[in-house]
Amino acid sequence: MIVIAGHVLIDPKQREKAEAAAREMMRETREEKGCISYAFSSDLEEAGRFLIFEEWESDEALRAHFASAHMARFQQAVGGLGVREMKVQRYEVASVGPLRP
Repeated sequence: MIVIAGHVLIDPKQREKAEAAAREMMRETREEKGCISYAFSSDLEEAGRFLIFEEWESDEALRAHFASAHMARFQQAVGGLGVREMKVQRYEVASVGPLRP
């Protein structure tokens, strides 16, 4: 499994536009073959910070996602949101299991 996780910090005045773009991206991406989970969420304390979390079955599925038409539209939309910071990392997961205290 491949996990993509990180955050993007935008101009807080652009929050509504960011939410609309993120909703559309989530809807379309969740239908993609190989997408296990895909979510944007907003930080509860910082209005312009959005968190990103994705799980993919394979590198092939992730590559197809990056080549999709909705990714191109999303990237174009993000360009107008006043991005101030972006940090997104890729993790390759060797095993997954329940959390045990």
